[in-house]
Amino acid sequence: MKQLPILSAMKAFVLTGLLMMSSAVSAQMQELPVWGDGTPPNDNGITQEKDGNTDWPGYTNKAILYLYPAKNGNGMAVLACPGGGYTHLSMRYEGKDMAEWFNAQGITYAVLRYRMPNGHHEVPLSDAQQAIRLMRQHAKEWNIKKLGIMGSSAGGHLASTAATHFDAETRPDFQILFYPVVTMDPAYTHKGSHDNLLGKNPSKELEKKYSNELQVTPQTPPAFIMHSSDDGVVPAANSVNYYMALVKNGVPASLHTYPVGGHGWGFGDSFIYKRQWTGELEKWLREISK
Repeated sequence: MKQLPILSAMKAFVLTGLLMMSSAVSAQMQELPVWGDGTPPNDNGITQEKDGNTDWPGYTNKAILYLYPAKNGNGMAVLACPGGGYTHLSMRYEGKDMAEWFNAQGITYAVLRYRMPNGHHEVPLSDAQQAIRLMRQHAKEWNIKKLGIMGSSAGGHLASTAATHFDAETRPDFQILFYPVVTMDPAYTHKGSHDNLLGKNPSKELEKKYSNELQVTPQTPPAFIMHSSDDGVVPAANSVNYYMALVKNGVPASLHTYPVGGHGWGFGDSFIYKRQWTGELEKWLREISK
């Protein structure tokens, strides 16, 4: 019985520590409009936002950047594009939940709440490119020397699009892809992402333009790619074919496939290979930071 007060004090101490850590992460997060006070150069036709909830917003018509600066930054930064089939955004598991993990490695982290295409295929890419410009405009302030783009599922399509459709101002320095949609080839794309981005009957030219395995060049940035073999939503061939295109063009690439896991695991603890992918990604990030 004499130990009860001590246990209670320890619980209170731990709880206080956790709350302080949570508050510290929340306090440093900055919310920035991607297009500032200006108007984007394109419109997705959505006049009213219907978020549903902040973890899974949809019908998005305003691009927002959620920035998590690293306290003792090493000069690296990652811009994350959550997935959601180009209709929603999985802001938690494929976005904000990873902030602390990246910050702990000295990496400044940002999550992009990009606008939904709603039949306007150019909209998501324009948001991603503008977010890259914005982060580079603040490079000195945020200690950014090397900026990579990351994406999951349909967000992986957006990230791989940014990594293959760029100019000198918007080229990412590296790319990280979680079970990405890469192709718009009807034979093995994710039909929902295809239709939501391009429409149900797009031209073959448009499908080819957004089939990023066909757009790889020697200038495409290095890639770290993850996929589950049993992914029943986005076929693993998306990652495999993209990896092969990178290798063919002499682009450094690392492909990690897991026998089970399905789709959409993000930063969730339920994915049994979480320790493996976090360890491998951490090593890869250290290597490319040199």
